[in-house]
Amino acid sequence: MESYTYLLLLAIILLSTKVFGLLTEHVHLPQVVGALLAGIIMGPSGFGVLESTDFLVKAAEIGVIMLMFTAGIDTDMKELKETGLQAGGIAVLGVFVPLFLCGGLYFAFFCGGEFTAYNLLKSAFMGSVFSATSVSITVETLNEMGKLKTRTGTTLLSAALIDDIIGIVVLSVLSAFSSGDSDPVLVLVHIVLFFAFVLAVGLIVRRIFTYVAEDHWHSRRVAVWSLAFCLLMAYCSETWFGVADITGAYFAGLILCNVTKARKFVAKKFTITAYMVFTPVFFAGVGMKTNLRDMNSSILVFALLLVAAAVLSKIVGCGLGGLACRMSRHQALVVGIGMVARSEVALMVAQRGIDAGMIDPAILPAIVLAVIASALLTPVLLKLAISRGPELV
Repeated sequence: MESYTYLLLLAIILLSTKVFGLLTEHVHLPQVVGALLAGIIMGPSGFGVLESTDFLVKAAEIGVIMLMFTAGIDTDMKELKETGLQAGGIAVLGVFVPLFLCGGLYFAFFCGGEFTAYNLLKSAFMGSVFSATSVSITVETLNEMGKLKTRTGTTLLSAALIDDIIGIVVLSVLSAFSSGDSDPVLVLVHIVLFFAFVLAVGLIVRRIFTYVAEDHWHSRRVAVWSLAFCLLMAYCSETWFGVADITGAYFAGLILCNVTKARKFVAKKFTITAYMVFTPVFFAGVGMKTNLRDMNSSILVFALLLVAAAVLSKIVGCGLGGLACRMSRHQALVVGIGMVARSEVALMVAQRGIDAGMIDPAILPAIVLAVIASALLTPVLLKLAISRGPELV
């Protein structure tokens, strides 16, 4: 007799993630935190109601792919051009300081001082988890204080976009090296071929979608074709080039972000589809894998130090980038604090690292704690920095 347990599990995930998401939103935290808590409480660490199945694993993977496509298509190229140089300098340091600091912390704790290629790759993967920024909380805080449309606010948002792009490129490189191929030259060739493939496909597909969107941008078929393109890019990047499927999905969205007429329509359809089913499954799945009962004193100490490293690395990295780009000390501090929050991308990279065998599932609780802590601390620190400094312009 066929089992229909997957329907019950899916219903529990959707209901619990929404309830906990609304609760966290009520205290001005992103619903992602609520979805994570739902997975932790309803999973093995809590009541044990939820368990991982093949169906949920595949649904979660689709959720990640759709989430990354949405991140790509929501990229505002005009905003990037306005503050590109300054934002680029901030983003570069904002990626590589966390990469080295958080990665170095992992190396010190779990690699026993052995400088092997494998240990360095695992450390780099851990660092890349905390390279990306989530500015949704920062946007809400700046908007609430009337500072979103300032030059500092615009630069911060542009830096976050560039930050994500650089982070995805770093993930592409690390994913290719973790695929088991021992020849670094061949790995680099695959990466170069992947980006050449993205460029070639982008030129063709953008023209096709621009032509189609002229008269049918509001048609559901455009959204369906976009989803098919997203899935194809995810498949090609993973199977042809050994690059993470979420990287292919992200660049699929990036290719379509300039198809002006269809962009908002497609993004809206994707957001509805993803957040109705697939995305809650992903976040709940991460929560389910966060088994707090297996945490020992070593993991707990690492988690606390990781929180400190995750927060300080962004403040220092982006702050130094701001100073290098001739921002005032106060503006640089605000930008640094505004880039502290991590969310969806950090969890997606962590999941990718676990799947690739680069991140031990036992330290997932430490990663989740650092993500939640960064989300809690960002609005508090940002309000303090803005209120106690000169007026932002």
